[in-house]
Amino acid sequence: MKLILAPMEGLADFWVRQALTDVGDFDWCVSEFVRVSGQLLPPRVFYRWCPELKNGARTRAGIPVHLQLLGSDPSCMADNAMRAVTLGAPAIDLNFGCPAKTVNRHRGGAVLLDEPELVHAVTAAVRRAVPAQVTVSVKMRLGNQDDALALDNAMAVQEAGAAWLTVHGRTKRQGYRPPAWWDRIGAIRETVSIPVIANGEIWTVEDARRCQRESGCADLMLGRGAVANPWLVRALRTGQACEWQDIVPVLEQFVGDVIGSGTDAQVAGRVKQWLSYLRRRWPQAGALLEQVKRVNQPEAMLPYLRQAVELQGRAEPTTEKA
Repeated sequence: MKLILAPMEGLADFWVRQALTDVGDFDWCVSEFVRVSGQLLPPRVFYRWCPELKNGARTRAGIPVHLQLLGSDPSCMADNAMRAVTLGAPAIDLNFGCPAKTVNRHRGGAVLLDEPELVHAVTAAVRRAVPAQVTVSVKMRLGNQDDALALDNAMAVQEAGAAWLTVHGRTKRQGYRPPAWWDRIGAIRETVSIPVIANGEIWTVEDARRCQRESGCADLMLGRGAVANPWLVRALRTGQACEWQDIVPVLEQFVGDVIGSGTDAQVAGRVKQWLSYLRRRWPQAGALLEQVKRVNQPEAMLPYLRQAVELQGRAEPTTEKA
């Protein structure tokens, strides 16, 4: 069973990847997408979205980071993939799943799933451009407005030479509304011969096991579920759960790491964003968020974090949502 940390624009940035891989035994993680739009990007753009390139393309805990590209021009995507490799990217992942309207309006992400021939062309161009030892993979949704072309896109990816395919079990139109259609990922897995990784709406160990059963995929990509429960990977591998007091030191470390990475308000906003996810499982996180919601200096949050266990006690986690 391979467990991968998903690329999540605006959520799983360098700092969150670092924090989550410190405590979770991921096989690898995927960077936020580097957007390719008609030009060869300078190195600083790759370093911005994937600072781990300066550290052997690994997180602080040594977990490999694959670099994701998003774009629709085969030649330009190939050139930028090659540049990423020269900067140290060990693997290239191609984004055909982003549902963001801004990205889609500029012919990127999930809208390309209406054109399986273009999905093939982009994937094939990148595969030809990079050395054989560099893995090229693809992440896609079931489709754009519907999933009528899901199998065509999967076959296009396979025929273009991708090593594996990650499928988010919803269309672009469905966004992030539950449920994720894991059985439809299974139909793709049965059609192609390359490995398929299932993704979407995996919040709990029970979700993960059900996803594996319905999709037939042993390997899973975890996104928001791993942010809401940083111990989810550990629980899947060992059955070991965590208590609220285990989470607090992770938050303290995160605040210390991220100070100075943006304005005080931006950094404080990142901490609040994570607390908002954590409260899905732990009511203590919700109470802590109420305490700091008007605090816009990250250093001023630290006393609240240090007192969090004593203030909130060791109440049992809330029932997780499926």
